[in-house]
Order: sequence, then C-alpha cells, then structure tokens
Amino acid sequence: MTASPDDLFAYLDELGIAHSTHWHEPTFTVEEGRDLKARLPGGHTKNLFLKDKDGTLVLIAAEAHSQLKLNQLHKLIGTKRLSFGPAELMQEVLGVQPGSVTAFALMNDRAGRVHFLVDAALTEHEPVNFHPMTNTGTTAISRADFRKFVEATGHDFVIVDFTQL
Repeated sequence: MTASPDDLFAYLDELGIAHSTHWHEPTFTVEEGRDLKARLPGGHTKNLFLKDKDGTLVLIAAEAHSQLKLNQLHKLIGTKRLSFGPAELMQEVLGVQPGSVTAFALMNDRAGRVHFLVDAALTEHEPVNFHPMTNTGTTAISRADFRKFVEATGHDFVIVDFTQL
C-alpha cells in the first residue's frame, strides 16, 4: 500500500518533523513551477527516478537549477549507465506517478530497492521543498529534518556534488 499525502504528514508528525504545505495547481516540470517557487522560501527540487541495465534503481533529489550530466553520473556512483525508470516501476517501488516524484516517496520503498542521492547544492538551502506524494502541493521541511526523514525510511543520505561531473 502506498502512502498518501495525509500518510506522509502523519509520518512526519510521528518523527517530530515540522512541515508546512502549500497547495497549488499541478506542476510537472521545474519550469512550470517557476512562479510558485519564487513565492516559497528555501531550496526547490527536481527529483529523478533512474535505472541502469542491471536493475539498480536510483532516486536523485537535486536543487532545481543544478545541471545533472546523467551520462556521466554512473562513473561517479559506480553503476552502469543510467536512464529514466519506467512509470510502472516508479509506481511499484515509490508509489508515485511521473511528475510527482519526490524524496518523500522513500517511505514507500520499504524493501530498500532505491539508492538515494542528494545534490550537494540542495543541502545549502533552508528549508527544502518537495512534492507531498502529489504534484499539487509543495511541502517544506528543514534540511536537518530532511536527513532525519531519509534515514528513518532506512535509506542512506548520500550527498553528491554534481558540479564534479
């Protein structure tokens, strides 16, 4: 069973993580959310669900304006070449649809199939903002609580400096 926004908020409350959510029209891309992000403080994200040919799954939480050279990333993290994971697999593992990919979906990956990477540029912002399982909202939490959330889901908080690529 996959988590809803209400399940996410209850989990954040259970962890003692303060959060605030702004509801809005659906946004599918960084560009579509530009005006919204200008009104909300903190670091905004683009989240990518990737897969290599051996089946390794990777979720990246990147700062919205970071340039990600995905054709070079595999060398830095020790996987085969990465491509975007299929929507069906994203739904199966993370419980979200394309356009709603979020670090918060790690709570749905109870089997620990996903390797999680955080953009170093994102860790410089306070707070950090993610979709709350749907692209019709933006939820803000502190960067310390972001780490706390990720680790509570059983995933490692691996920081990658994408400017090295």
